[in-house]
Amino acid sequence: MRAVMYYKFSGFTQKLAGAWASDAYSPQGLRPVVSTEAPPIIFATPTKLSSSSIAYDYAGKNTVPELQKFFQKSDGVPIHLKRGLPDQMLYRTTMALTLGGTVYCLIALYMASQPRNK
Repeated sequence: MRAVMYYKFSGFTQKLAGAWASDAYSPQGLRPVVSTEAPPIIFATPTKLSSSSIAYDYAGKNTVPELQKFFQKSDGVPIHLKRGLPDQMLYRTTMALTLGGTVYCLIALYMASQPRNK
């Protein structure tokens, strides 16, 4: 009986090294695919429709038409403030941070432009 020896290329030593049969036939840790079934659908609509497909209801009720009517209503309020107090707070916080950052940058530029006293 003759012993069978398996080898694989070692990326560390850059030489051939002894290996198990499974390592020699699947280099760099690559393994053959075990399952051939498609993974479960994770998006709202399936990409392929078949005659035996089941109707999926992921998102629930479609609220886009109501939101379109709400945001297109001409009541004199800007679009970014239509939802009331949360939008006002977000807008005011954004403006305060923007103005604060601008003032901070201007002060830093002024201090950087002044010569250092030795």
